[in-house]
Amino acid sequence: MFTRRKFLTNSLLGALGLSIGSCKNDSKDSQNLSSTSSSTPTYPIAIATWDHGMTANETAWEILNNGGRALDAVEQGVRIIEADEKGATVGIGGRPDREGKVTLDACIMDEKGNYGAVCFLENIKHPISVARKVMEETPHVILAGEGALQFAKSQGFEEENLLTETSKKAYEKWLVKAEYTPIINIENHDTISMLAIDSDGNISGSCTTSGLAFKMRGRVGDSPIIGSGLYVDNEVGAAAATGMGEEILKSVGSFLIVELMRQGKSPTEACKEAVERIAQRNPNYENFQAAFIAINKNGEYGGYALHKGFSYAVRTENTNELIKAEFKD
Repeated sequence: MFTRRKFLTNSLLGALGLSIGSCKNDSKDSQNLSSTSSSTPTYPIAIATWDHGMTANETAWEILNNGGRALDAVEQGVRIIEADEKGATVGIGGRPDREGKVTLDACIMDEKGNYGAVCFLENIKHPISVARKVMEETPHVILAGEGALQFAKSQGFEEENLLTETSKKAYEKWLVKAEYTPIINIENHDTISMLAIDSDGNISGSCTTSGLAFKMRGRVGDSPIIGSGLYVDNEVGAAAATGMGEEILKSVGSFLIVELMRQGKSPTEACKEAVERIAQRNPNYENFQAAFIAINKNGEYGGYALHKGFSYAVRTENTNELIKAEFKD
């Protein structure tokens, strides 16, 4: 006899499918990785990668604390870092490619699932704002290279030389040997990713970078690619990445993290599993860094990295805190 109990049991198992084994949270490991939870959602909140996330968070918080939209917060927050000539990894002053050209990637995603991105963009200081224009003003989601530049200029963005004296000298020094040997947590963190939840409970995210230093001409990493560098699902949460883009691309890590949170994992647990899958796929993972941040609908947050050295900043009503992420090593 097909009882109501059997119906509910079968429905639950069908929904979980083969993932049921990976959703268990009763291990000691899982308990240690669980985010601090509360009975009521915690927001507004902003979370951003690396130490420069502290600065980005303060700008984002000004918007969030005044009842502004998360989308505006994540755009304006990372623009501060794009404009910092001393950063050497994002926007103006970013390390160039092997031809001595600074090329930029960025993407942005809102609570409705709208998404815009630019890649291989030159001479525009704020690729994140161009990405938003792609999202809002075109029928497309990604524009690249010369086409992205033409579109940016049509939207009023002005061209400028992004190669500063500091980045030029770094390039000239590199040319002496022209060896491509990225250093973990130095040349592998050319990104700022930001996630935010506004006072209405809506989630948005952004990601912007100048990419790996001295990369091959035309190289595009994970940062502008939906599901890899960034993914937002307003019903569940959001995730974003930093590190070796090639490895993050192959794992579609940000999308994976959101789906793991949908299954019940905490943000940190989901980030940890995404990192471990990268390590499983590449036995030489000791040679590169990959890290993720994530936030769920309740405002719980977390991060995890392959190696020691990754940090992320969290801004809430009471504090702007820099957190050293747990790591695999």
